Order: sequence, then structure tokens, then C-alpha cells
Amino acid sequence: MFLKKKTSQIITNSLEIEKLLTNNVEEIIGVDELRKKLLSGRKLRIKFGVDITRPNIHIGHAVGLRKLREFQKLGHTVIFLIGDATTRIGDPSGRDKTRPLLTEKEIQKNSKTYTTQVEKILDADKTEIRRNSEWFDKMSMFDFIKLLTFVTHSQIINREAFQKRIKEGKEIFAHELIYPILQGYDSVVLKADAAVHADQLFNEHFGRMYQEKFKQEPQAIITVSMLVGIDGKNKMSKSLDNYIGITDNSNDMFGKVMSIPDNIILDYFRMATDMPIYEIDKIKTKLESGANPKDIKIILAKEIVKIYYEENEAQKAKENFTKTFAERGAPENIKEIIVNKGTSIYDAVLELVKSKNELRRLIGDGAVSEVNGNKINDIYFKIEKDTILKIGKRRFLKIKIK
Repeated sequence: MFLKKKTSQIITNSLEIEKLLTNNVEEIIGVDELRKKLLSGRKLRIKFGVDITRPNIHIGHAVGLRKLREFQKLGHTVIFLIGDATTRIGDPSGRDKTRPLLTEKEIQKNSKTYTTQVEKILDADKTEIRRNSEWFDKMSMFDFIKLLTFVTHSQIINREAFQKRIKEGKEIFAHELIYPILQGYDSVVLKADAAVHADQLFNEHFGRMYQEKFKQEPQAIITVSMLVGIDGKNKMSKSLDNYIGITDNSNDMFGKVMSIPDNIILDYFRMATDMPIYEIDKIKTKLESGANPKDIKIILAKEIVKIYYEENEAQKAKENFTKTFAERGAPENIKEIIVNKGTSIYDAVLELVKSKNELRRLIGDGAVSEVNGNKINDIYFKIEKDTILKIGKRRFLKIKIK
């Protein structure tokens, strides 16, 4: 927990509150009650939970985190909940198969990175960092059974992901059925006034239900807009590897933004930048008038990078991208190796590709070349001279012969 004891004025400006309740928001359950609480001048407790399946937070998560920052600017407290206990179970939301379980060592390793990352967006003075192992590790079996008595089998099994599996003849394991119960009880322990999420509506409804059972006012549920991944098809996800991590280095972050399809440019401006709506409207007009999407994406990439890095670092990333891709050069500070003359390309690039099959696919797609433009078309290509290889869109390797 890094919340500091610091009083702050609660802002009840109705225009600011309406902006909070509508900007990048898809739906709010309990919106009228939440509006009244925001206008009352009482300091609210806003929950945002994440399971720590991977060590990195991405800019899709940041849509919710930035909504939390809006609450903080009005004076309210954010509880950033690290689901180290629920990660042991695995959230079935949106899953057509059981999520692989992490070891305790993996969970602890991942959780250590989260505090540092959320400080890039949230105000530390108005943030509580909590872990749900704080209460679940102490809960007795009989206390847990008591929680189960509030829920029916049909309430849980009717969730869409489970019904889909049943129709497809796929298994549903007992541990997956209890996940929404645990997430719901989190809201009771934290006394949450509202929960912010992108794809947890089913689970957060259990929070409202359990709060009522425990004589608390039910939390509002704020569904924020979901950012599509850089593939332009699926939601941004670490498991799908279509994400931009907020700890990606500035060059990688810039390059990934430049790779998004043109049709989601405006969504990224709205959900992933601090650019005012009227400026985004101007960009929309430019695109509709025939502006080159690549030029607009350069503006977008710089806007995103400067949120997580200094302005000069964002400018350097822009210059590096221009040099590397527009001028067909190589970025600075790329990895350098020294090999024997005649070394196979696979042995040379082993650290940059996952397998020989990946290299074969990249070569087949014409995605491996020397920076001078010479394509490499043979997986058995041998390194005979000093060169710089470009592998895929953003991987480079400088090779020197002994």
C-alpha cells in the first residue's frame, strides 16, 4: 500500500462529473446512485482489480487506469487490487477453455512489477495498493462455505462463457465456478463505492450482490471502452501478444503504434492519449479529407509515448522510427554479435526468433532482409560478411565476422 495520509478537496462540479461518467464509458450499472454520491462531497472508494497473469500492464489496461485518475482528480481514493489469490484460480471471463494456472513463484514475480507500473498513471497520494491474498489466505473453509450459501448454481453456470463451453462439449472445472464469488467478496472487504472494468461485468455483479448481503450499499459498475489490440481484430491482450506494454521501451512503443490498422487510429486517440476531444475531431476531419494515415499515426505514436516517457524521449523515438523505416536505416543501440564466417542465419538470430519454424515463416513472408534492402529467401543462408539484419517489423541485429 502506498497511500499517503493527505487530505484533498472533493470536487463536485457537475460538468466534470458528467465528463467522468461519459468519456470512454460504455455502461454504468447504478449510475444515478453514483452521480448522487459524487455530488454529495463524500470521498468515494473506487476499485480496479487485475490478475497478474503476465508481468506487464498494457495500454488497454490504461483505459481503466486513466478513468481512475479522473476520479482521483475529483479527490476520490482508488484501490488498485492485485489479485494474487484469484490469479491462482484463473478468471474464466471470455475464455472458451480453462486458463493455465500460474505457480506461486510466477505470481509473486509478476506482482512486484505492478506497483511501479501503476505509478506511471495514478496519483500515489490517492491510491491504495491491495492484494486479495490479505483476506483469502486467512479465510477458513467454513467462512468460504458461508459465502457459497448466498449463490445458486444456476447464477454462475448461466454466464456466457460457460454456456458456450457446454454447447461445444468442453469441460468446466469446479475452481472456475468460484472465481466470481471471490471477486465479488473483494468489493465487500474493500467497501467499494464503484468498480471500474472493461470485461468483468458478470463478476462485478457478484460484488453488488455480496455487498447487499453484508448490509453495504451496492457498488456502481463502470464499464470502460475496450481497446482493440495492434492486430486490429481482438481486444488488447497479453495472452494474444497484440499489446503495447506501458514498460515497453520508447522505440518499441512508437513502432507498435505505427503498426496498427488505419481504421482504429481514432479509437487510439480517444482511449490512449490525453488529446482533447476538439483536437481529435480536427484529426478526424483531416483523415476524412484524405490525409496520409501514416502521418497521423506519427502524431498518435508520439502522443502515447510521451505519456509514459519524457517529451524528449518521445521525440527521439519519432526520429528513430523515421530513420529506421522512412530512410531504410537501422536504429541506434541495436544488439551486436560476432560470429564465424559461414554461420547459418538461424544460429545467428537464435535469440531474436522463437524457433526455426518462426524463422522459416518470416523468410517465407519476405520479412527477413539486410538493411540495404536485400531480401533473404533461404533458411540455410550463411553469414559471409558484416551486415545488419532486419527481422520482421522491429527487430534488428548487427552481425560482425571474426
